[in-house]
Amino acid sequence: MGYFREATGIPGPSGFGSASTAEQVTEGIDAAGLTVIITGGSSGIGAETARVMALRGAHVIIGARNTEAAESVKQSILQNTPSARIDTIHLELSSQKSVRDFSDRFLSMNLPLNILINNAGVMYCPFKLSEDGIEMQFATNHIGHFLLTNLLLPKIKSTAEKTGIEGRIVNLSSAAHLTTYRGGIRFNKINDKAAYNDKLAYGQSKLANILHANELARRLKEEGVNVTANSVHPGLIKTNLGRHATIFVAVLRATTCVLWKSIPQGAATTCYVALHPSVKGISGKYFADCNIEKTTANGRNETLARKLWEYSETLIKST
Repeated sequence: MGYFREATGIPGPSGFGSASTAEQVTEGIDAAGLTVIITGGSSGIGAETARVMALRGAHVIIGARNTEAAESVKQSILQNTPSARIDTIHLELSSQKSVRDFSDRFLSMNLPLNILINNAGVMYCPFKLSEDGIEMQFATNHIGHFLLTNLLLPKIKSTAEKTGIEGRIVNLSSAAHLTTYRGGIRFNKINDKAAYNDKLAYGQSKLANILHANELARRLKEEGVNVTANSVHPGLIKTNLGRHATIFVAVLRATTCVLWKSIPQGAATTCYVALHPSVKGISGKYFADCNIEKTTANGRNETLARKLWEYSETLIKST
């Protein structure tokens, strides 16, 4: 990755860089008429993404575990943008029942769906199984979004066909995908408590976000539909996501201080990939600092991506 560019804020080929904010990368873009779902939009870069999408005129649907916090974000946005259209729906991504309930609730609203931003996540959690019996970071960060995307994909496809406007799916990954278990995804040891490492498990889930987007992009292209799928690294952001590893995060900040971003900067790449016209037709790519970046060999492994897809299907069908 372009760490020098990330540290200095020098713009890349897109004209934007690590110092760019979400407002800057969407300046002049009219999102009126678009409907956007953002998971985890109740805090951090998810809330900023929701704010900027609403500012540009999109109808924003916030899916969040903490509905009170989501409502607070909604009211804050409305205070500054009275014309904003925002709805909140409860969503607990570690629960497949909650994901299905969210999808049913959204589809019952009879809205179009142009953009799905799979933003929510947990990081460095102590070992725990979800109610569906899946390791919590993998369940929340990957499986929940995999299921949600599958449930909403028909609506995204039909919206793109009816409107002629490209549908976009954005998975929030992380540079943490660089540090995962040997082989990338431990298919036979996802729930192995004895061998669990919170940092490597997080990296595994973030690699899964990339592989999911890549395989989805391949399938969409093969199908010939007007929908793209990409993954993004938002950067090192000053949020509460690292609350389960405060000492580790404090050391990380001290040793990589020049790389840390503000929340408006952290939401920039997501908003760029979701809205910017220069990204039209680009699919199956990994973005950082609003520019296409190269992932690891695991992140480019098509066989691994297909295996993950098939494995994920077994996990959502078994509940």
